[in-house]
Order: sequence, then C-alpha cells, then structure tokens
Amino acid sequence: MAWKVEFTDRARRQLRKLHPEIQDRLLRFLRDRVATSNDPRALASALTGELSGYWRFRVGDYRLICRIQNEVFTVLVISVGHRKLIYQ
Repeated sequence: MAWKVEFTDRARRQLRKLHPEIQDRLLRFLRDRVATSNDPRALASALTGELSGYWRFRVGDYRLICRIQNEVFTVLVISVGHRKLIYQ
C-alpha cells in the first residue's frame, strides 16, 4: 500500500534550511521507507504529552514530527529538525 507524504509550509521551510545532504537523506527516507510501508507506524514512535497524537520518525540525528492520517493514507510532516531542538 502506498502512502502519500505531504509537508506543512513550516516543515517545508525547516527542511530548506538544512544542508542539502541532510535534505536528501530525509527525503529519501520518506520516499523509500515511509511511502512504501504497509504501516508507517511500524517505523515511528508515538509521542506523548503536548504532542500526543503525533508520531516521530528518527533519521540519524534528525527528527520528523508527523501526523498519520489513516482515512486518506497520508503522512503529514509537521516539523523537521535536529534532535536537540525539535521538541522545544
């Protein structure tokens, strides 16, 4: 089953600010692993607290905060950033 990956405007801006090699690595992960997965939750961790309902994908030292929408088979990327800064 193919999942569609979409970005919020904020996530798109955050991604553009990263080094091109890191951008490529994150996009490749989303394209090759998440979009082709039967269940993207198997690759992610559920967040708790204020971020309850969101999921985190770990790609090296970077994190992708997403909302997984089952009804439309979409992974919406909310935020992109380094692990030290992403949860602030």
